[in-house]
Amino acid sequence: MKIAVVQMDIEFGQPEKNFAKVEKYTEEAAKNHTDVIIFPEMWNTGYALKQLESLADADGIHTKELFSKLAKKYHVNIVGGSVATKNQDKFYNTMYIADRTGMIISEYSKAHLFKLMDEHQYMNAGHKLNTFELDGITCGGVICYDLRFPEWIRSHVLRGAKIMFIPAEWPTPRIDHWQILLQARAIENQCFVVAVNRVGSDPGNTFNGHSMVIAPWGELLISGHTEEGIYYTDINLQEVDSVRSTIPIFQDRRTDLYN
Repeated sequence: MKIAVVQMDIEFGQPEKNFAKVEKYTEEAAKNHTDVIIFPEMWNTGYALKQLESLADADGIHTKELFSKLAKKYHVNIVGGSVATKNQDKFYNTMYIADRTGMIISEYSKAHLFKLMDEHQYMNAGHKLNTFELDGITCGGVICYDLRFPEWIRSHVLRGAKIMFIPAEWPTPRIDHWQILLQARAIENQCFVVAVNRVGSDPGNTFNGHSMVIAPWGELLISGHTEEGIYYTDINLQEVDSVRSTIPIFQDRRTDLYN
């Protein structure tokens, strides 16, 4: 499976410019025969939380229509990072997944809201897991701060996920945590982790990328990039079964001692 990680510089509070970027990057990645394209967190608006009333995508309609059109046109799977959405009078941080046929096969609203960036004051938390199939492979998708909750990632893996997709806006001062946590989640769950972080800045934060693709043994297949652009790698899904048979942690779990 060929993965394209789109490390965007998000235009703060300017959805139309960001939608145009996503369209351009999808076309570019598709020309490189990509199987799955992933975008960062809140790519439509950035963390322009005070402007959500006017900027958020109502019911995700614009985003879903764009992803459906692009996925079908280029015959590619899209893990849509996340966008700011509005449902009636509530706002959410929502991920949409489109398969090669253009069907939106999953949507997920971020379960753990990040108080340090005031997310909890403006947005509502989601309440469900996010597993889905891409080209016959069971995958999971969570968003940014969700990464700090290992039981949440494990819940997806216990439902069959062999790849965890994690879009983020992870600020520069804590970028060391980003790498350590991502590698830990890959190793402890014996799965691939595909994580994309934005670059650039907004009025309150700076972001330096370091998007990563990590193999089940913890090897970094993509890492260290700080510039805007698309980064590619191929992953071999047979590695998941190989690692899990070598160290059978899922068989050795003591569920009589913990849930």
